[in-house]
Amino acid sequence: MTARAELHGDELVARRHLHAAPARVWTAFTTPAGIAAFWGGSHATVPPASVTVDPRAGGEFALDTRAPDGATRRLRFVYVRVDRPHELVFDEPVTGLRTTVTLRPADGGTDLTVHQRRLPPELRTARAAGGLASILDALATHLSDEGDSHAGSDPA
Repeated sequence: MTARAELHGDELVARRHLHAAPARVWTAFTTPAGIAAFWGGSHATVPPASVTVDPRAGGEFALDTRAPDGATRRLRFVYVRVDRPHELVFDEPVTGLRTTVTLRPADGGTDLTVHQRRLPPELRTARAAGGLASILDALATHLSDEGDSHAGSDPA
């Protein structure tokens, strides 16, 4: 299964079923190692040392993305709501883009929805939708590569 992403005006919604418990998906979204492992999707890499995470309302996380041509871009987000292990809401302060990540237990794994609102015009494209879908697919690969040794674990 691959991620599905739909663009509707200034909103982008991507969905993917993951074969991992919500606690493992949560850890991937809230730890530097987890974020570095999948955030670039198929179009960029994220140097692990560039990722900082403070998962609490008002906290922020930031990371560098490196394109295949070597161009690096710093991304920074501020958490609005952190409801472990169900929902993360964070804003990109420069553009006002709001992202809501929702995790729901389903079929022995997790149904993941990423809903972005207030997309800036340059992100209202099929390419951006494909990029978000590739990030969720990279997350699925990362969780699969971790193996079943973490299944059911719920790190503090």
